Amino acid sequence: MTELQLTLNHEFPDMELLAEEPLFKHTSFKIGGPAEVFALPGNTHELSRLLRWCYGAGITPRILGSGTNVLASDAGRRGLVICTRNCTEPLERLDDNHIRCAAGVSMARLATYACSLGLSGLEFAHGIPGSVGGGLYMNAGAYGGEMKQVAIRTWYLDMTGELRCLEGEAQDFSYRHSAFTGKPWIITEAEFALTPDEPQRIRERMQELMSKRKSSQPLDLPSAGSTFKRPVGGYAAALIDQAGLKGLQIGGAAVSTKHAGFVVNLGGATEEDVNNLIAEIQRRVLAHSGIALEPEVIRF
Repeated sequence: MTELQLTLNHEFPDMELLAEEPLFKHTSFKIGGPAEVFALPGNTHELSRLLRWCYGAGITPRILGSGTNVLASDAGRRGLVICTRNCTEPLERLDDNHIRCAAGVSMARLATYACSLGLSGLEFAHGIPGSVGGGLYMNAGAYGGEMKQVAIRTWYLDMTGELRCLEGEAQDFSYRHSAFTGKPWIITEAEFALTPDEPQRIRERMQELMSKRKSSQPLDLPSAGSTFKRPVGGYAAALIDQAGLKGLQIGGAAVSTKHAGFVVNLGGATEEDVNNLIAEIQRRVLAHSGIALEPEVIRF
């Protein structure tokens, strides 16, 4: 075992710590080499303790949620990766209109929970893969809905392990951006303001959006969702399609023939395959339309 593995096992004997854990097991792209230490704290208290220790030891961890919007390195990560997917409490109703939810809860579970309470506003989230923390980090959205419409306050831990909160406009939500984007903070919980409605009507809207997603997106193949952000003056998928790139393949990575906005893993794709394909798409779309596409996928 490495020195870091031995030290963390000694300092946190009750925490789930995996040595040389393959990241491909924890990303929707199914790509990624081993993490030297892969930590899975079970709650905010454990997470805070771990961050305080890291701060004192001069260690900067990498943070992973559900891994649905990332491309992990084939070489893996030396050092510490902290995964928050086991941080799933609380998930509770606060009053007639408000829900408080932990970052590790899946977007689908949050939407279903809200529906069961007869609270509308999260229907768009039902089909979005990933966790609430990741959704807040990038202001996830679909079909006209986004997190900024419902998230009224967000709690987070800074790198010293101190719990803090941002409310309202301080969350700085915009298209695929929030106050947390690019910051060394870990979202722990959020409060959502929703609107009462009949559960059956909410459920029908969720089912309608899920049907649209299934009919138009390559959900049967590993991917990281939409590969590119929506550019000014167009849609990434349309621009890629117009450039004749549907089905373009490099190694095991390909532009989906079902939805040109998705790069998919046909089997055995590497980080290099995906990066090379993204670069080639950018090059050809720029040449065809004059529009520069910006990746939405986060390199990890």
